[in-house]
Amino acid sequence: MDNTGKPKANVPLPRSKRGIKAYINEIGREMKKVTWPTRAETTRLTGVVLGVCILIGAVMITMSWAFGVIVDIITKGHV
Repeated sequence: MDNTGKPKANVPLPRSKRGIKAYINEIGREMKKVTWPTRAETTRLTGVVLGVCILIGAVMITMSWAFGVIVDIITKGHV
C-alpha cells in the first residue's frame, strides 16, 4: 500500500504518458502504415466532392425558392 492507504497497482502507463519522444516515434511508425492515395485518385475524389457540393447547393436553393413561393401563396394569396 502507498501512503494514502490505497493498494499499489502495477498498471502500465499509457503510451501518451511515456514522453514526447516516444509519442513522436509512435507517430512516425503509424505514418509508415498509411496507404496514401495516388495523385489521380485524389483528383478524381476531389471532383466527386465538389460535384456533390454543387448538387446539394442547387437542391437547397431550389427548395428555398419553392418554399418561399408556397409561403407567399399561403400568406398573400399570390406570388
